Amino acid sequence: MMQKNIKRPSIIVSLIALFAALYVVLSLLPGIPVIGLPEMKIELEASIASVFGIVLGPYLGTLAAFIGTIAAFFLPPGFSLFSAIFIFNPALNALIVGLIFKNKWKIAFVLFAIIIIAFWLTPISNPINENWYVALVSTFDKIIALLLIIPVAIMLRNRSIQVEKIELKLLSESFLLVFLISFIGNQADSALGCLIFALPPVYEGIWGLNLEVTRGLFLISPLAYPTIRLIQAFIAALIGLPLIKVFRILRVQV
Repeated sequence: MMQKNIKRPSIIVSLIALFAALYVVLSLLPGIPVIGLPEMKIELEASIASVFGIVLGPYLGTLAAFIGTIAAFFLPPGFSLFSAIFIFNPALNALIVGLIFKNKWKIAFVLFAIIIIAFWLTPISNPINENWYVALVSTFDKIIALLLIIPVAIMLRNRSIQVEKIELKLLSESFLLVFLISFIGNQADSALGCLIFALPPVYEGIWGLNLEVTRGLFLISPLAYPTIRLIQAFIAALIGLPLIKVFRILRVQV
C-alpha cells in the first residue's frame, strides 16, 4: 500500500517553526566579515535559506526564512541596524529557489533580473558611460547565476534527474542540481544586498561613506564573494539533499 502524502495545517506550521529554529541555531555560527566593512558580515546560515525553498516551497520557505531571520536578530549581540537592512535577503533566497523548484522559473528569472537592472540604475553605476565597469564587475556573477536558471529549469524537467530519485553522493546529478539551484538563490540574496548597499541612504546615511569609496568597495568585493557564494551553495547542497530525501520518504507535501 502506498503511503499518502502528508499535508495537514498542523504539520505545515510545525515545519515552518522547525526550519525557522534551524536558521536561528545556525545563526550562532560566526559570519564571514565583509571586505572593508568589518561590522557587516555574510552569515553562513543565510545559505540554508535555499534548502527552505527546496523543501518547503517558495511561500512557506520564504516565511520560515523570514521568521528565522527575525528571531536571530534578538540573539546576542542583539539588534543591529547594519544587519536589519538586509532582513529580507534570506527570504528572497528561499523564494527564488522555491519558485524554480516549483517550475515557476520564469517568475524567478524576472524577479532576479529586476534586482540586477535596478543596481545598474543606482548612483554607483551612473553615469553609465563612465561607471559601466563598476556595474559589470559587481554583477557579473549575479548575471551568470541568472542565466543558470534556464538550464537548471531544464534539468528539473528532465525525467532522468528527478529529485524523487536523489542520490546522496557528491558527484551525483542530484547533488549538482541542488548545488546549482542553491548557488542561484545565494546570488539572488547577494544581488539584493548589493542593491540595498548601493542606495545613498545606506552607504551615506548608515555607513557614512562617500560615492567614490563605495564604488571602490564594489570593485574589490568580486575578488572574494563569488567564491563565498560557491561555498554557501556547497553547504546548502550537503544539508539539503538528505532533508529532501527524508521528506520524500515520509511523503510530506507542502
